[in-house]
Amino acid sequence: MLRSFLIGLVAGQRGISPLAAIAIATNRQEIDASLPFQKLFRNPVVTAGATAFAAAEMAGDKMKSAPDRIVPIGLAVRSITAAYAGAALAPRDQRTTGAALAVVTALASSYVGWRIRCAAMERYGQTKTGLVEDAIVFGTGLAVANPSLTQTKRLPRRR
Repeated sequence: MLRSFLIGLVAGQRGISPLAAIAIATNRQEIDASLPFQKLFRNPVVTAGATAFAAAEMAGDKMKSAPDRIVPIGLAVRSITAAYAGAALAPRDQRTTGAALAVVTALASSYVGWRIRCAAMERYGQTKTGLVEDAIVFGTGLAVANPSLTQTKRLPRRR
């Protein structure tokens, strides 16, 4: 359930990043393609599209006209992608709980992240803070959904 919680944190900051992380993990066969629509992510073109959509969201975040993440439509998108990703990362018999945990986490972290970002923007500006946030959010999403990316291989011991 930790992974569902962590992907909820990701969803709270960027609405599409959890979907891209799940697409990449499914394409890499890190997680089973057992949820509706998830088999589509086995297709590299679909995975690339989800990733491009996440990148477009990140680029849009740097625009002065970008809405706050706490507007109703933004919270709705975060809720949907968090639920899907939270369910995909939860054990099969706990998918509903994983989805709910991810949604609650996403909604709460949206407000916390928004306040932190507003404070940081006053000092460092929108673009710089957004780029740092993007790196943290997308990196975390990839690591949570693709645990083999963070595992180190052990070298054989010398005697």
